[in-house]
Amino acid sequence: MENYTMEGRTYRYYGQEAPLYPFGYGLSYTTFRYRDLVLSPPALPVCGNLSVSVVLENTGLRDSEEVVQLYLRWEQSSVPVPRWQLVAFHRVAVLAGRETKLSFQVLAEQRAVWAQDWRLEPGTFTLFAGGQQPGQKTRAPSEVLSARFGVTGTAQPLRSC
Repeated sequence: MENYTMEGRTYRYYGQEAPLYPFGYGLSYTTFRYRDLVLSPPALPVCGNLSVSVVLENTGLRDSEEVVQLYLRWEQSSVPVPRWQLVAFHRVAVLAGRETKLSFQVLAEQRAVWAQDWRLEPGTFTLFAGGQQPGQKTRAPSEVLSARFGVTGTAQPLRSC
């Protein structure tokens, strides 16, 4: 095999076509609401890590678990990248009518792109947080929030951070 590109070979690279049953899809006997998505800092240096917090509320009548998923999208990249990439997830139990605040770290290496070596690039990124993938056609009984953040500096190899 000489062509190692993943383009057209896995659902992450299939243009606008989404998978029938995406990651995290399943049955739930309650509903959840996401709110207060906070990214800190909103602009970080090229080697910096991003702190993320989001509040998850069980709005249904039953205690249940939710898989909170974080996806990253590069708005402009010098090389082909996935439409979005799963960067974190956490299964959490929430009692009916209660809420919980979750915190995550998105590390610099999770923003790296392959261009003959792993590189970090400046630019604008979108982070999605929710119980399903962004833009999912097969809807789960939850939602997806999004927020943008910027990365400043000059492109550099990941190993130099």
